[in-house]
Order: sequence, then C-alpha cells, then structure tokens
Amino acid sequence: MTVTAAAQLERWQRFRTNRNKALATRHGWLTLTSFQWLEPEPSAVDLVPGVWSTDGTTAALTAAAQDGLTLVATGEPVNGSVTATLADEESLMWVQFGGADGQQVVVELAMRADRYAIRTRDSGSPVLTEFDGVPTFGYNPDLVIEAGYEPYAEPVAIPIGTANPLVDGMHYSVGEVVFRLPGIDHEYRLHAEEEKLGALTITFHDGTNGESTDEWRKVSTPRPRVDAAGNATVVLDFNRAINYPSAFTPFGTCPMPVKNNSLDARIEAGEKQPTLAD
Repeated sequence: MTVTAAAQLERWQRFRTNRNKALATRHGWLTLTSFQWLEPEPSAVDLVPGVWSTDGTTAALTAAAQDGLTLVATGEPVNGSVTATLADEESLMWVQFGGADGQQVVVELAMRADRYAIRTRDSGSPVLTEFDGVPTFGYNPDLVIEAGYEPYAEPVAIPIGTANPLVDGMHYSVGEVVFRLPGIDHEYRLHAEEEKLGALTITFHDGTNGESTDEWRKVSTPRPRVDAAGNATVVLDFNRAINYPSAFTPFGTCPMPVKNNSLDARIEAGEKQPTLAD
C-alpha cells in the first residue's frame, strides 16, 4: 500500500468514527419513536403528556405541572398553555420529559408539507442503546472519482417525494456532477444540491438498493475547484456515501433522489443497510 493510499484509508476510518459518534448523540436520529400530525381539536397524542393542537398557523400545547414537561430552551416547567410558530421545513426541539433528569424524551415540533407534526426523540430507544456502528463496504480507492461539475445559471426547483408518502419535497439543483465509473463506458450526470460553504450533496439510487443498501443514499463533495480556464471539478468519494435518517427510523421525512439520479451500476462502497434493534 502506498503512503497516499494509506493516508486515504486513515482519513476514511476517521470519517467513519466521526459519523458513528454523530449518529449516537442522545437525541439524534436513532432516537425517533413517533411521528404524529397535530389536529385542530385539542387532543392527547401517543407517548407524550399534555393536550396538543394547531390552528394551521400556530402549534399549541396545554399541560399541568404534574405532567413533567419542561421547555428545552429554558428548562421552565409547562404549567398552562404554550405556543410556537414555524415556517415550512423548520423544526424546534420544544419540550422534554421523563427519566431521572426529566430529559429522556425530547418532543420535536416540525412543520412539514405546511402541516404541524411532533416527533418524539427517546434516548432510551433500543435503536440507540444497542447501536454499534453502521455496517459498511470495505474501502475501495477505485470509487474515489474526479468528476466534472457543470453549475446552472440559477438553481432549479424539482418536486420530489420523501420517505413519508404524505410529505412532498423539493430538490434545489444547482448543477450536475459528470463522471464515469470504472469498467463502464458511458457517462453519468447527477443533480447536486448546494450545502454550507459551497459543498455539494448528491442523493442517488444504485443497483445495491434494497439488497445490501437502503432504498437510496447520499454523498457529499467538497466545494468545487475551478481552474484557470473556468472548468470546475469535484472529488466524488463513494466510500463516504451515507444513509439518510429514514434508513434508521420509519419516522423520517428524508428526500428521495430526483428522477435522473439513478445509476445502472452497483456502488459497493459506503454505508450498507443498518441492522436495527426491535
């Protein structure tokens, strides 16, 4: 193994360690235990004390001190009614309860498809407590690919589905990543979204989906590099392909790939389908 190859492997192993640590946070994606729409009529919900409702614009919660709910932001007990307002796609870690410290379960308020919902995040969930890392394919240096990047003049909004059939999504394509895979003689073009600091994220299907991997995955690239001639390139490292939260929980609203982001190849790199505790 060359020094360069050894360094690449070490960086990937560091990436995997950090990825597993990020997933295993106390109220992260491995702790989701419900997704429930709020109704106009004040009513009880599963797994959470209090009475919940929405008028379509604002979410409301009414609870008594003995219910044990406190506001996540301040720790103040909920004794009466509290309200919150979100824009579409926003979320708020709103109230908490349970456990020795009163913080075992966090209730996330979310606005999805212009409707209010709550998700419970229970740090006692066996999906978290029995988590031992996401299984992956072995590191494959052949799937670290230099790709061209062709940006659009303006982002293009493309309607998409999500992991929740009741929630539609939107993919804001900022350009196309253009590349070839080893042993395949045709070119691929995948739509990309822009993330922080100009990084790109590509959500894709491939031939392993539903077998060794989840129904779709995503891979991020660093910010594109532009040479003196104005040509942009990115490093597309499929070893860093990861699952969306919906691979770990049925309560996610994760975006599906756009129609064209399907590879007629098996990408045997990156994260596999996780094995989850019952």
